[in-house]
Amino acid sequence: MAQKNRLPRHVLVIRNSAMGDVAMLPHALRALLQAYPDVHVTVLTRPLFKPFFAGLKVDFLDADYKNRHKGLRGLWRLAAEAHACGVDAVADVHGVLRSRVIGLFLWLRGVRTARIDKGRIEKWFRLGVSNPAAKPLKHTVIRYCDVLRHLGFEFPDPRPVTSCRRPNPMGAKQGAWVGFAPFSAQKGKNYPLDLAAEVVDRLSARCERVFIHSGGGDEAAFAEEMERTHSNVTALWGRVRLDGELDLIANLDCVVSMDSLVMHMASLVATPVVSVWGATHPALGFLGYGCSLEDVVQLDLPCRPCSVYGSRECKFGDYRCMRIPPQMIVERVLRVLERRGTSGRLQCETREASGSEESADGNCR
Repeated sequence: MAQKNRLPRHVLVIRNSAMGDVAMLPHALRALLQAYPDVHVTVLTRPLFKPFFAGLKVDFLDADYKNRHKGLRGLWRLAAEAHACGVDAVADVHGVLRSRVIGLFLWLRGVRTARIDKGRIEKWFRLGVSNPAAKPLKHTVIRYCDVLRHLGFEFPDPRPVTSCRRPNPMGAKQGAWVGFAPFSAQKGKNYPLDLAAEVVDRLSARCERVFIHSGGGDEAAFAEEMERTHSNVTALWGRVRLDGELDLIANLDCVVSMDSLVMHMASLVATPVVSVWGATHPALGFLGYGCSLEDVVQLDLPCRPCSVYGSRECKFGDYRCMRIPPQMIVERVLRVLERRGTSGRLQCETREASGSEESADGNCR
């Protein structure tokens, strides 16, 4: 009984994907470590995601599911490596078959485990509801915190990051800088390219610089075409790595993002987000942590939300929920810039001159 009641000293936290979900985890770990600074935390994730945890006192156990940790034998090896690190508790905030197996193997070695409740039934019942915002579901970050609380820790919900100073990879900043991330891995969360081009056109006319966040392939081709068309537009693909992209976002005045990774990256570095929603809905618990509902852009359609994650095919075939007029998005951006005192092209001050509180040690607060 004494062993069960003793707080863990070394927690293995498992979250392997997707990138946006991993990017929400640092909020929960920051709250835990503020309340329990002596607790040792090891994050089991992919090496690519380490920049999300900058400024946090955590260690990493790299997952190599294609080679060393492939299959049941590989997962047994991974669990053995975690046990050799001295972990005495597992917080499975992923809740998929692979993470459950790792947790089981460690439980067989006497390690305490707790697993996330994703609220799947609640989320599916919200689909097609006329007003899901009337009773929003628990945020994913709070669900992460609950897993840690099930291990015996007691701490308040995380406070959103309010300031963050990071180096600017794009040089000296003058005027209003805005990021635009029109893409997502799911069709129900992708902004149409014809409308995206109009957003870029309008933003480039009002802001000193516009940066387009994208992946490779067709996404990069669109971003490069916008760069050729507008002298103050920069395509980021191939220019910065993930940590450099976080550095840039921290120096932007606003980011326009779909329900996707860049929204969560911005919430890590206290950059305002104009978030654009289609098949999914912010009331389902995936809004960037600390992002303002005032800056959400979405259409009021009886058919949405139709998908929890945006993967469901549109029953009409046209993804009409994403045909949001560019002017709606740009007006919301201008409202954000006005709040920050950066009201538009050639009338803007830099963030450094705005007098906002920043952390001198490079950490986010």
